[in-house]
Amino acid sequence: MELTMLYYLIPSLIMFSCGVYGFITRKNMIAMLISLELMLNSVDINFVVFNRYLYPETHDGMFFTLFAIAIAAAETALAIAIIINVFRAAKNINAADLTKMKH
Repeated sequence: MELTMLYYLIPSLIMFSCGVYGFITRKNMIAMLISLELMLNSVDINFVVFNRYLYPETHDGMFFTLFAIAIAAAETALAIAIIINVFRAAKNINAADLTKMKH
């Protein structure tokens, strides 16, 4: 039995939806970062799935996904550094409290 595209796209859609929900509802910047990473991983799954089903003879989707994972790792390291500096300055990592740093 061959798996269709829906067997991959439905979990990816659920992951992306959970990431959007988590990003919108969370106030903690670490939880927001985790939700953002969940959304990026969902998109990476879509790259691989569409590449496999549309162009099975090439590996462009796989290479693009590896590049996206490397960029996401660098983005996460930068975001963690920013969150640490925000915590040092404000003693809090809630996104709603970032307006206090303007004063």
